Formats: sequence, structure tokens, C-alpha cells
Amino acid sequence: MLKNCYSFLKPSISSRLYGTVANKSIGSYAGVKNERGNYLATLIPGNGIGPEISDSVVKIFEAAKVPIEWESVEVTPIMIDGVTKLPQPAVDSIMKTKIALKDDVFSKIFLFYFKGPLMTPIGKGFVSLNLLLRRTFNLYANVRPCKSIPGYATLYENVDTVLIRENTEGEYSGIEHEVVEGVMQSIKLITSPASRRVARFAFEHALSTGRNHVTAIHKASIMKLSDGLFLQACLDISKEYPDVKLDSIILDRACMQIVKNPDAFSNTVMVMPNLYGDILSDMCAGLIGGLGLTPSGNIGKDASIFESVHGTAPDIAGKNLANPTALILSACMMLEHMNLGEKAFAIKNATLNTIAEGKFRTGDLGGSSSTSDFTSAIISNL
Repeated sequence: MLKNCYSFLKPSISSRLYGTVANKSIGSYAGVKNERGNYLATLIPGNGIGPEISDSVVKIFEAAKVPIEWESVEVTPIMIDGVTKLPQPAVDSIMKTKIALKDDVFSKIFLFYFKGPLMTPIGKGFVSLNLLLRRTFNLYANVRPCKSIPGYATLYENVDTVLIRENTEGEYSGIEHEVVEGVMQSIKLITSPASRRVARFAFEHALSTGRNHVTAIHKASIMKLSDGLFLQACLDISKEYPDVKLDSIILDRACMQIVKNPDAFSNTVMVMPNLYGDILSDMCAGLIGGLGLTPSGNIGKDASIFESVHGTAPDIAGKNLANPTALILSACMMLEHMNLGEKAFAIKNATLNTIAEGKFRTGDLGGSSSTSDFTSAIISNL
């Protein structure tokens, strides 16, 4: 059995996992426990395979004796005066599952929750629930690590990338209208405050993880004002971090270089506007075997979401066939964010050891195991 085969960070540098680092704008979580000594957390199972893989996480947490009590809520959207909003019970639950944050300068109350995949309608219907959650709780930085899993072979070896995506604006601002019949206009919004905020997060993350190198991904050669502003924000913030190297690369060239030689990006933190991050993070996930193996965290001023990003997979929903790995690894990011690093380490390694052994793998990993069998194998490896 592999031991400690997938260390997310060098412990001597930081006890935190990927994007959940202490920095000037975030601070450090200090969870509030209930009368039974457990943390409270809201669980949003999501749609499609969401309930199945969420159940897998719950069972693994129970077996690992993680001190968390879940409150499961649904986030089926509601329309109020033509505006898509979260249902109040979900908001109330998230408000209740707060975690206190103590900063060197001041204290804040942060909110924390964890969710499975949510359906996004195509070309019509309500606003994307993922976007709605990000906007509601101002989740400004999306952190997507992609790291090769020992024992699971792909076309690429030793991939170890980290992408940080500005999560609140860009093409995903939702500013669209019809100019005249048959002509639609979508506005890309880039602001200095949002760009500087995510840039600072990227530099802090680079310091925390020992990469000490930030690469800004942009298309300022064409979008000279919008992407030019984002790039300038990165340059300005870099002056506050003399020990961190900054370089930049045009989006299309970055795509080519990543698939040609991902090792070239193994020692840098890539930071980019919203749409580019959405595309590049999925592309990097493909290098290690797909979205079913990659965790994700959304970090913000008032909340943090840790989620799987592979979609709801309605074709296999309810058939006990889904791979819960991405959600499990996202849950490990969550535990690190809550300063429960030992539990995260145990669950993470049990999961990756199970995959490496090859006896129990779901269909997308080339095996024939059910979700429940894969989950049981992980528990036996704890």
C-alpha cells in the first residue's frame, strides 16, 4: 500500500491545502463547535449523482471520526420579482454554520459549506446555481489543483498545477442584452478591486505553498483595456512580494505549453480572469484523468465552498456507479481549511491508496466497482 503518496503541500511550509491559505484578505479559520464538541457544516447534496457521492463523503467522515455534524439542505432556485434567489432555508442553514476567523488586525465571522454538483441550464431558464452561490457569498477566488495520482496512469506524468481563477466577474458577470432582434451583446466586466484581490490571493498562495512564482494568464494583446487592467493589477501587487517571481503569458500560448509540457507549470501558481480559468482548469484536469479526480475550492470574504466540478451525470444517477473521488478530495480541502489537517491527510491517502491498488475502481477509472464498494474500500484503508 502506498503511504503519504499525495502530499498536497510541504508540511514545513504550510499545514494548509491548496487555496485555503492564510493571507491578508482571508486570515485563518477557527471553527465554532456545538455542545457535543462537533463542528456544524451545511451539506448541499446537489442534483443527479450528487446525493450518492455526498453520501460517500458522509460515510467516510463517520468512519474517520471527523468531528462534523451535517445539515443537509436543497438549493432549488426560486424567482422573486424576476430575480433568481436561493431558498431561505438554505441561506438560514449556511448562516448558522459559521466559523469564526481571527485575523492579526481584526476578527470576522465566516460562513462555510460544502456541496455536490448542481445542474446548470443551457441557454435558458434560471441563473446557474453555481454562479448564484458565488455571487451570494462573494466567493472571489476559485482554486483548482491538478496533481497526478500515483498508480493511475495517464498520457502525462508528474502533473502538478494550481490554477487560481477570478470568480466574480469577466464574461460570467451575466451582463447580457438584446441590441436589436437577432443581435445579442454580452459585456465582459473587469475591475481593478477584483483583479487586485485575486492577484494578492495568488501571491499569498504561492508563498504558502513554496512555489514562489506566479504566472498571469491573459489576452491583453487583444483586449487591451480589460485584460490590460487585470495584468496591470498583477504587476502592481507583485511589488508587495519581492520574493515571488511574476511572469505573464498569453492565453493561447499557455494552452499550447501546458499540454506540450505541463512540468513547466509545476512550480508556479497560475492566476487568470474568470472564463480563462474555467477553460484551463478543465483542460488541466484532463491531463490527470478527468474532472472526477480533481477537487475545487471557492474562497471568499464571507464564505467558502468546496465542491466537485464534474457535473451531475444524470445518465448514471441512482445506479451506484458514480466516482466520488473529486468530492472526497474537495472535502479534504475543506478539512484543511478548518484546521483538521490530520483527518484530511488520512482520508486523502486512503482514497488515493485505494485507486493505486487497483482492486476497487469505478467505471470511469477503468474498473467495475460500484460507488458503495469503492467507498467501503476507502474506509478499510483508513
